[in-house]
Amino acid sequence: MRERRQFEVIESRQMDHLRVFHDVARTLTTSLELEEILLAIMDKMANFFGPERWSLLMVDPKADDLYYAIAIGEDANGLRGLRVPMGQGVAGWVAQTGNPLVVPDVALDPHWSAFSRAHPDLNIQSIACVPIRSGENTLGVIQLLNSKLDLLSEYSISFLRILCDYAAIAIQNARSVTLIHELTITDDATGLFNARRLYTVLDEQVLVKGTPFSLLFIDLDYFKTVNDEHGHLVGTRLLAEVGGLIRRVIGPDNMAFRYGGDEFVVVMPGLDKQASAELTMELCRSLRASIFLEAMGMTLHVSGSFGLATFPEDGNTVPAILKSADAMMYAVKNSTRNNVAIAGQGLVMDPSKPHHQGAGSSRDSRTPEPSRQNPSSESSLGSDARVAGPASAPGARRLDFPGQSGGHRNPTRRG
Repeated sequence: MRERRQFEVIESRQMDHLRVFHDVARTLTTSLELEEILLAIMDKMANFFGPERWSLLMVDPKADDLYYAIAIGEDANGLRGLRVPMGQGVAGWVAQTGNPLVVPDVALDPHWSAFSRAHPDLNIQSIACVPIRSGENTLGVIQLLNSKLDLLSEYSISFLRILCDYAAIAIQNARSVTLIHELTITDDATGLFNARRLYTVLDEQVLVKGTPFSLLFIDLDYFKTVNDEHGHLVGTRLLAEVGGLIRRVIGPDNMAFRYGGDEFVVVMPGLDKQASAELTMELCRSLRASIFLEAMGMTLHVSGSFGLATFPEDGNTVPAILKSADAMMYAVKNSTRNNVAIAGQGLVMDPSKPHHQGAGSSRDSRTPEPSRQNPSSESSLGSDARVAGPASAPGARRLDFPGQSGGHRNPTRRG
């Protein structure tokens, strides 16, 4: 009779385990939301062990530390945003070594009892901290403090290991989905966003009521000469360096895109015409002053034709604002090049030559001498700003967008 009761108890525990694993597996197969899956895993673990505090920390390989992804229990709010250096504390030690740490009674362990005395605010009586591993890599750790269950039993250890395996699967799946998404919206050559992402961002910006944003088109001047004289590999490397320059100058609050060929686009959320014009002219000056491909033993210079428009005054739909910025870019390209044109104002900078004219050439014979229009007309945008005619400058190409309310043209190489 005693053996039968013992068997029934074991069978009941096994069934409890199976139910837990079934619930977690079902969550894994029905959701790609990492937080939802990890919360389900941690909830099952908390119900099983009954800890006073439990948390899941994720490894940040770039910072070489851990951060609290989930924290429940006493002082949980204070843990959010806290970083744990690799190798320090319980979680840091487990993450660094990749070994689980189970201490049923901290008072009986010399090392961790000393750690507990040094951190009386943690009130540590027992520790269970297990790494979440995928192959040779530690993705994070699950930490339980002051559990009510025997941590050294076979059931406890097997339960922890299996749930950590589930957590590793969830994290890897989420990272794979994130990587695939990033690949679909990222340009291979420059690492900037691509045109697909641009249209999504513009649609989102237009929906933000009452908030302006500015759109900048950039076309590198005579970029074809780089490919002709130095080859496409050098041209691709140059595009990457120009993309890096754009990203650095515009800062983290704005977004840069490679639109196609030698064209770039910048979206400046929340920036009105004055603020975006100042940033655009700073970018133009930085491009003029920069030397590219020095690591390849070259000294290439680049200039560009910049066209700027602001929502909603220069266009209150996505096709309209694209059309305005594109027209301004062509106003520069078909006149002086190496300049900035702003919708409603025209050319606003001195198109004086940098170290050369065009992209990647030390000779200036390829580029006709730019004409200076209205040199005495000062703009309100800065001491070096000059106005050179109306926004609809001669030579600006008209673009016809399919369906003026929602169509987008495909990026094309313009030369």
